Amino acid sequence: MEVFGYLIPYGLEWLNLIVRWLHLITGIAWIGASFYFVWLDNTIRPPAPGSDLADKGVSGELWAVHGGGFYNPQKYLVAPAELPKELHWFKWEAYSTWLSGFALLTIVYYFNAQAMMVDKAVADLTSWQAIGIGIGSLVVGWTVYDLLCRSPLGKRDLPFGIVMFLFLVASAYVLNKYLSGRAAYIHVGAMIGTMMVANVLMLIIPGQRKMVAAMMAGQKPDPIHGLKAKQRSVHNNYFTLPVLFIMISNHYAMTYRHEHAWAVLAGIMAAGVLIRHFFNLRHKGRVEWRYPVAGVALLLAVAIAIAPKAPAAAAAGVDPAAQFAQVQAIVVQRCATCHAERPTQPGFASAPAGVMLHNAELIRQNAAKIYQQSVQLKAMPIANLTNMTDAERAQVAAWFEAGAK
Repeated sequence: MEVFGYLIPYGLEWLNLIVRWLHLITGIAWIGASFYFVWLDNTIRPPAPGSDLADKGVSGELWAVHGGGFYNPQKYLVAPAELPKELHWFKWEAYSTWLSGFALLTIVYYFNAQAMMVDKAVADLTSWQAIGIGIGSLVVGWTVYDLLCRSPLGKRDLPFGIVMFLFLVASAYVLNKYLSGRAAYIHVGAMIGTMMVANVLMLIIPGQRKMVAAMMAGQKPDPIHGLKAKQRSVHNNYFTLPVLFIMISNHYAMTYRHEHAWAVLAGIMAAGVLIRHFFNLRHKGRVEWRYPVAGVALLLAVAIAIAPKAPAAAAAGVDPAAQFAQVQAIVVQRCATCHAERPTQPGFASAPAGVMLHNAELIRQNAAKIYQQSVQLKAMPIANLTNMTDAERAQVAAWFEAGAK
């Protein structure tokens, strides 16, 4: 039974690896295609008046060279006069990304909710309560977003963008009141990802199917479907940089463990939108440096605002041996249950990030990491799973600031 109990988390670790790899691959394919088509849409130029292309209904074209070949993509105002025999649909990139992402969310967070989602210092929830809040946020996120898109506000890009941004910030604020910081961040990302894939599933692909069906019936397609698809596609484009940050945010506890983590996320998301807007304008031939400058300034302001405080002066007359013995006892009790060759904490098959702290030498080697993660960021233990106290964190701080002897 002991071997079986160890192999379950080990198997989950491999499942985590494979699904994360798949999610990364499909995400690159989807976002890469999204970036390319927005670039293409902003870069194509109208054909010369009276040309054959204009007569055929081509609204724009572009010549490009890549990989030793020349390409000439053309965009039709509504649709070509005759439907081609082979038509490629860009949908599986989106579906595969969301499916692999939700699978990863389940493996990492839902299968180990007490460790990854529940922070008792924030809210004393059961695993099922935390999971319910997480899944509920995805449903609420898409519902609110879709209703806003269909409302009169959806026809006004800037006001819609501001309201949508405020909704996401409010969602981050609420989630931070119930879930651990790391889980709150990832669920804001999952909300946005769900909006993006639902746009493809519910609006973009059905609209394209209606256009194709109309052509096959010998009718002229209704351009409204193309306009709706374009609107949602542009929204997805602006969502991408915030989502990409959230995908990697679990590596940066300084953001999600901050007292005002929701505000930190708001600043970083806003910077991503500004930088994305710069590139979208640049593809149209407009170079507006104020947008990336504002984005970088915003990131710098966030970095300064959340910077850790300088360590206090070390106390004099402390016996280093006795001080280290106290710290070692704390680390063994609070940290080494996960950070060991054979973790004893349920759900962990190996030491996170390969950091092991089960003996004195390893504690000394990792002194800076212990100080950063447990004192400055308070990111460890994860969701304070082993109930490390503030007094114990203070002891670790005193030891490190005295030279970690």
